[in-house]
Amino acid sequence: MARFTRIEVALKMKETGIIPVFYHKDTELCKNVVKACYAGGIRVFEFTNRGDFAHEVFSELNKWAIKECPEMIMGVGSVIDQGTASLYIQLGSNFIVSPLIDEGTAKVCNQRKIAWSPGCGSVTEINRAHELGSEVVKIFPGSSVGGPDFVSSVKGPMPWASIMPTGGVQPTDDNLKAWFKAGVHCVGMGSQLFPKDVLDKGDYQYITDKCAEALSIVKKYR
Repeated sequence: MARFTRIEVALKMKETGIIPVFYHKDTELCKNVVKACYAGGIRVFEFTNRGDFAHEVFSELNKWAIKECPEMIMGVGSVIDQGTASLYIQLGSNFIVSPLIDEGTAKVCNQRKIAWSPGCGSVTEINRAHELGSEVVKIFPGSSVGGPDFVSSVKGPMPWASIMPTGGVQPTDDNLKAWFKAGVHCVGMGSQLFPKDVLDKGDYQYITDKCAEALSIVKKYR
């Protein structure tokens, strides 16, 4: 069962501003990454459903995080169907992120009052996501659908839209400034926070420092 309500999730997404997006098959490595992000100030984390037995990794990771990083809101991304959403909800996921709109996923998340952020690439899709109960809508891939210009254009006729771009977001001053000035609710960020060489070396302090630096940039442009 989720520990955080969907309203709490949406508010913390906005407050934190950055949602790390990460998957690895090694549970211990995942624990170190989550802990490093937590130390850097991150309070919402998206584990992506990308590999075989990913749900087993998340199950252990989430139980660990509840004890070791109690304020971290753990959720799951890359969910494209109702059955997978139900599985992760049963494992305690506090939110579900999808690369697309799937009405079955929306239904099960609404039944369990779980935050759901579907991937959208047009104003029509964003409006449909709102109709299906999404509070924070993901645009994906963020840079490909139009980048910050797309967000600011959407916010014209739909100023109430809470938008989270994922894909093409970088932990740099110029990039984050562009997204937040455009009016995003928060941003999702993956490999830019977790370079392969950093993970290979186990340099988790780098991740902590990079998260803290990125959060300070977001705070500057809020």
